[in-house]
Amino acid sequence: MAENNNPEQNGPQFALQRIYTKDISFETPNSPAIFTVKWEPAINVEINSANVQLQAGLFEVVLTVTVTAKLGDKTAYLAEVKQAGIFVMAGFNEQDQGGMLNSYCPNLLFPYAREVISDLVSKGSFPQMLLTPINFDALYAQHLQQQAAQAAGQEQPVH
Repeated sequence: MAENNNPEQNGPQFALQRIYTKDISFETPNSPAIFTVKWEPAINVEINSANVQLQAGLFEVVLTVTVTAKLGDKTAYLAEVKQAGIFVMAGFNEQDQGGMLNSYCPNLLFPYAREVISDLVSKGSFPQMLLTPINFDALYAQHLQQQAAQAAGQEQPVH
């Protein structure tokens, strides 16, 4: 029998082509004075992801992680990384492709971003910062619910 290389008949195809750091930023705007203050920071973590189709079946996904540590009203540090990956995808329906781009791929990128943040903070002479794992499936489901709620709200007639 001859092999059939049609992705539609073989099912969805997925491959990781490359993972890379796209952008890094680390700021300590109040150093060195901040090192004399007792270390009890308020930590804020922001996570965002975006994707763009580079060509048919080829996508770049960028996970942005921003960590801000404040002591009172003073910023101790701000660390940000844009961790990116290039992914090959074919044969997915629109819903599944959305899940891959907005949940599965960011989940693959997160450990790399986590390591970069940890290194930046340590090299800035601050106590180690280890980000807790993120449930990207739940974040994506929440995003879909918000979109559905907004769409339902827009469809409501105004009285």
